[in-house]
Amino acid sequence: MNAQLINPFIKATLNVLETMAFTRPTPQKPFLKKDITAKGDVSSIIGLSGESKGTISITFTEPCILSIVSNMFGETMTQLDEEVMDAVGEIANMISGQARQELESKGKVLYAAVPTMIKGKDHTISHKTTAAIMAVPFGTEYGEFTIEVCFED
Repeated sequence: MNAQLINPFIKATLNVLETMAFTRPTPQKPFLKKDITAKGDVSSIIGLSGESKGTISITFTEPCILSIVSNMFGETMTQLDEEVMDAVGEIANMISGQARQELESKGKVLYAAVPTMIKGKDHTISHKTTAAIMAVPFGTEYGEFTIEVCFED
């Protein structure tokens, strides 16, 4: 996968979590994902269309997302309820929007669908393309999360 496509998503992830959740994530080494099992407990997946077809997803471990959403809301969240699920979708929307804006400034126009939410241990993510899936794990003081980006040209 072209680094020009994934870098805007990494940059947007850092910006959104620092700005909205006062959390400074640390990106780890990207890798090509070979399976469909999520690396966490709750995921948001967004389909992308336009000049490329693909998907992006963000998957959080439960302790990580509960702490992030607690920071966002200013109150302690203790379970993966509807409020937390909505927040995960909104985080994904913000990351997608910022990344797509940067890509558009470079001449690549993409449109996003409504996020799909999934939760549960060992849930799966179907990226609906035949392209390689680039995964970028992030560490935080609260736990881990992973973004996945997959595009067909």
